[in-house]
Amino acid sequence: MRKVPAFCLERQDQRVILRISSVLELMIAGGWVMLPLVVCSVIATAIVIERAWALRRRRIMPDNLVTHIWRLHCNQQLTPNSIETIRQGSPLGRILAAALVNRHHSHEVMKEAITDTGRQVVADLERFLNTLGTIAAISPLLGLLGTVIGMIDMFDVLTAAGNNNPTLLAGGVAKALITTAAGLCVAIPTLMFHRHYDGTVSRLALDMEAQALRLVEVIKGEREEAEDQG
Repeated sequence: MRKVPAFCLERQDQRVILRISSVLELMIAGGWVMLPLVVCSVIATAIVIERAWALRRRRIMPDNLVTHIWRLHCNQQLTPNSIETIRQGSPLGRILAAALVNRHHSHEVMKEAITDTGRQVVADLERFLNTLGTIAAISPLLGLLGTVIGMIDMFDVLTAAGNNNPTLLAGGVAKALITTAAGLCVAIPTLMFHRHYDGTVSRLALDMEAQALRLVEVIKGEREEAEDQG
């Protein structure tokens, strides 16, 4: 295996140190507004990772769950314990369990139970999405606030010093715009993920509703056929 020369590793370490120091310099130049922007970016990143794990389709809607329930129903194995196991297994299981508990009632009662439980399940799936949307909305405003504060401070210094040097003025404006750029860097990906997860929850809600109604139609259809034959 070929060894990397030591001076190459030293150069790479120096580049990493320079990048870190430049980032720290930008944060210091942006002023105190950079602190809430950093907090917002950390919170947004944590929410994005958590929702990516929580909104996996395989976790929300396990494959062949309706088929499994139908087999239990045909084998007369839908006991309270088995229904509780289905409820605890997945969000779709919660909705289907609500229908199974009321399977001996009318068609309308089962649908009402599905609707009520479905609202609770969707609310759980939308957890933290409001926070993500709030971060996407306030990050540009925080950046703009930092820019305004920076320009006010810059003009105060220039006025007190009586210095009208355009080069100094341009450098001050560039530093003041750091917070605006930082706010947009936080807001743009946060908004993209918020829209993505919002659409994901909507699609999952529609698919879960379709699965639940399918189960209702199958169970009630079998019951009606049995009553007609009787």
